[in-house]
Amino acid sequence: MTVKFKNWLNVSLLAISSFFLSFSSVMAESPKPKEGKVLGIADAVIPNYFKDSFLDFREESAEAVDAGKHMLVFADLKGCPYCAQMLKDNFIKSEKEGGNKEFIKTNFDSIHINIKGSRDVAFNEKIEVTEAELAKVLQVSFTPTLLFMNANNKVVARVNGYRSPREFRQVLNYVKEKAYEKTDFPSYRLAHLKDSVYTLLDHEAFAEITNLQKAFKSDKPLMVLFEDKTCDECNNFHKEILDLPETKDLLKPLNVVRLDALSNKEIIDTNGNKTTAGEWLKKAGISYRPAVLFFAEGEERARLTGLIKSFHFQQLLSYMGQKKYHDYKDFIEYGDEYSKKILESGKDIDIWK
Repeated sequence: MTVKFKNWLNVSLLAISSFFLSFSSVMAESPKPKEGKVLGIADAVIPNYFKDSFLDFREESAEAVDAGKHMLVFADLKGCPYCAQMLKDNFIKSEKEGGNKEFIKTNFDSIHINIKGSRDVAFNEKIEVTEAELAKVLQVSFTPTLLFMNANNKVVARVNGYRSPREFRQVLNYVKEKAYEKTDFPSYRLAHLKDSVYTLLDHEAFAEITNLQKAFKSDKPLMVLFEDKTCDECNNFHKEILDLPETKDLLKPLNVVRLDALSNKEIIDTNGNKTTAGEWLKKAGISYRPAVLFFAEGEERARLTGLIKSFHFQQLLSYMGQKKYHDYKDFIEYGDEYSKKILESGKDIDIWK
């Protein structure tokens, strides 16, 4: 797989960002009779304690260091409900309400950018570009994306997609403690997040496969789901997505394997290496649960490492199960066409269900 191919498929939220953009143009056209509506769009409310920045990251990072803080860059896109929820749960709610507001205000200088924005950003001595161009330089193409920067404008931690306050607090601690100087975040999370909040649920689609290389080489697309007892979102992922009749039908053309990320059971990964689920995730640099990897015809086709709702997940299953990667240059192109047909049929699309 080429690097370019991996970049846009790194997480499904890239498709979500494109989804918002495509519908901005669709909705701007003259309304068609009986055309469906896009529901669930929500604009983010930026907290008033975010810095009123001139977007000179050289000065901003230096000021953060002088104050004993790190710079936190919150990159979003207009209409993104995942962004709105991330801000509400983590940045607006107090710690008494279950959020992280006080901890963020004390330890971080927060700055907001729009990944399609036109404001000028001075990132360093060599890079002075618009928000949209900077997003490309930093490979920010899905929302929300959060970047944590040190004094040299180096990204020391990155969050792709929504995180619950409990999960996000681990990232905040990791950066505050400068643990990035000693270890990677997946290892840090594994060492610090041990409490049990989820009991692994079964599903009719799960197959007992431990040699993933054989499934990887078959002509049937492979979906590998990683869960464990520390997962905040796994229960909802089952109840609100996997257990839906529509999802069950879309899973039928796939080999579906669920792995416990904390298990020491030996498996053979898609490259033929003897390993464990946890080691496989660590090697892939994935800390989020539930994480989902999709493979087909000798390639990794997509990965989910952030919160996703049923519409977008079912869209991805359709792309994989129907082998639409043969007909479309990428999942983004397929997603635009998939959504357009639903709206033209007169049905509404709720992107937050």
